[in-house]
Amino acid sequence: MKGEPRVAKRAERFEDLEVWQDARKLVRLIYTVTKTRPLLQDRVLREQMQRAAISVMANIAEGFGRRTHKEFAHFLNNARGSVAELQSHLYIALDQNYITNEVFSELYGQCEQVSRKLWRLISYLLQPSTPHIALRTKGVRSGD
Repeated sequence: MKGEPRVAKRAERFEDLEVWQDARKLVRLIYTVTKTRPLLQDRVLREQMQRAAISVMANIAEGFGRRTHKEFAHFLNNARGSVAELQSHLYIALDQNYITNEVFSELYGQCEQVSRKLWRLISYLLQPSTPHIALRTKGVRSGD
């Protein structure tokens, strides 16, 4: 039920992380949008948007495979940077009339959601009391 704490579950694989699942959704959305005209005709912007979205997803996975929480948090920070880069690209696409305000809002909102979850996971990982094996998939409250 809404408002009740989420049950903590250890993440066995990066695919178990809710934030990685949200990043995967973002990649799918970006690929869907970049396959349409007129964005399809702007190869540079299209590829930059795709690369930034891919980087978010990949950095979460790569960080998960690292040995320490500090290393994981470093890659999650890289992912947050890629989210911001993608948000900047969305403004370019909007300003060039490649996407509508509605599409912009949907994509920007998905970016914001991923960024918030990344920040919460980073904060959780860097708490001195966080045990190394306690990576949680649903335990870090998203507020969404």
